[in-house]
Amino acid sequence: MWAEVRRMKRVERLSGREICKRTGLARDTVARLLAAEQPPKYSRAPAGSILDPFKDWICEQLRADATVTAQRLREDAVELGYAGGKTIFDEYVREVRPRFEPPKRTYQRTVYRPVELAQCDLWEPSEHVPVGWGQTRRGYVVTTQLCWSRAFAGTLVFSKEAPDILAGLARNLRRLGVRPEKLVWDRESAIAGRGKPTAAFLAFCGQLQVGWVILAVADPEAKGQLERQHDYLEKNFEPRRSFANHLDFQDQLDAWSEKANGRQHRTIRAVPADRLAEERQRSPLGDVRVDTDRRAVVRVPQQPLIRVDRNDYSVDPAFAGRRVEVRVSQTLVTAVVLDTGELAAQHQRVFAGHQTIIDPKHHPSSAVGGCTESRNRP
Repeated sequence: MWAEVRRMKRVERLSGREICKRTGLARDTVARLLAAEQPPKYSRAPAGSILDPFKDWICEQLRADATVTAQRLREDAVELGYAGGKTIFDEYVREVRPRFEPPKRTYQRTVYRPVELAQCDLWEPSEHVPVGWGQTRRGYVVTTQLCWSRAFAGTLVFSKEAPDILAGLARNLRRLGVRPEKLVWDRESAIAGRGKPTAAFLAFCGQLQVGWVILAVADPEAKGQLERQHDYLEKNFEPRRSFANHLDFQDQLDAWSEKANGRQHRTIRAVPADRLAEERQRSPLGDVRVDTDRRAVVRVPQQPLIRVDRNDYSVDPAFAGRRVEVRVSQTLVTAVVLDTGELAAQHQRVFAGHQTIIDPKHHPSSAVGGCTESRNRP
């Protein structure tokens, strides 16, 4: 009726008398409808709430401690005479609590440039990995994801020490084939335990000629891309898979990564493999050799065995009493005589524990050469 009266007056240019005649309304009513800028509605003064006497008290308590629970506040309010319900009380606490909490961290959408950043981290499989001889071992996957292309690579290692982590990182970069401008790491002890890059990590970055970004404490959001990739590993890679050994684990992980990189990415609306090809053209890794081997100098004992990672590896008995440099990579254990540079031993690295690995050429009673045999230590 309010809209109709205003239409008659503004559009049809009718007089008040004519409007009263057509609508049957009193002249005072028509005058009020024409004067009203908003549709008339029924309203009454608020009757107030049973919570009103306690609102100031609630704010005082939250000002003193913004973390106190609504239940604890309600229990105290009941002792002071509050007789209302739980819902109205909790909703009011929820409404006013942000006024007294510290300002929350806010985020903005991040836009990356090609080859700008690569996020790096460690992901631990839920089950131990078979390593042969009926043994399993706790493993870690060094993960790397390029921020612009979203291309991913992972490498299985068996410790959180710098040589293993950096060897895994080097392998990931070789698989991606890109030299990023900076590597993003959290405060992993082997990388930056106290917020400063370790000597081993700095040497690695110097060899690759890349920079680094060390994140603040407890700041997983800063590398949220890789955290989501870890969730994808747990929900898509691991389920319903079995592994014969660590080599099979790595082969399956590489195949899964290639498949994931070839799928349409929901966020960037592109295929990571296609973007990766563009990044390889912009900043190819090239033939970069990074030394991540463990090194130690030992004297060959009269029982010519050297201990590496819970295992004993044979050395040529001819070098007993001589000092050798032991180099341990992810695949080989090598011993080189210090003063002459002769090769004293070279074995495939074994990740199972408590094994004695003897090269037949080092065994005086064996005439067969060329292969490596292993036997359990007594």
